[in-house]
Amino acid sequence: MRYTLLLHFPELGNVLPQETLEQGRQAFQSYVATLHQAGVLVAGEVLQPSEHSTTLTTAGGEVRVQDGPFADTKEQLGGTFVIDVPDLDAAIEWAKKAPSVSWGAVEIRPGATHVVDGVWVRNE
Repeated sequence: MRYTLLLHFPELGNVLPQETLEQGRQAFQSYVATLHQAGVLVAGEVLQPSEHSTTLTTAGGEVRVQDGPFADTKEQLGGTFVIDVPDLDAAIEWAKKAPSVSWGAVEIRPGATHVVDGVWVRNE
């Protein structure tokens, strides 16, 4: 079963010392290597700060494009990992190992479908 680990944490990149940021990068590199060696890593992505996001909504039949995140929040979605594991219990164990769980939330969301060669495939 495919699960996406959604990493939510405060936007601290501009206020943390460089040494702390480097420690975080090294912790995530180790986490990625561990996921890869276990054969469960499907994809991973670190996102740019939310100030670089663009949000689309529809109001009155018109699509509205807004710079920045739609929700006013102190935390951001900072990155994702897609893993393929047998069940939720296994996904929870991998999420516990994400470095950011110590300074933010890790949401586990099961995948419903994914795209393979341009075609939607139902997750089993």
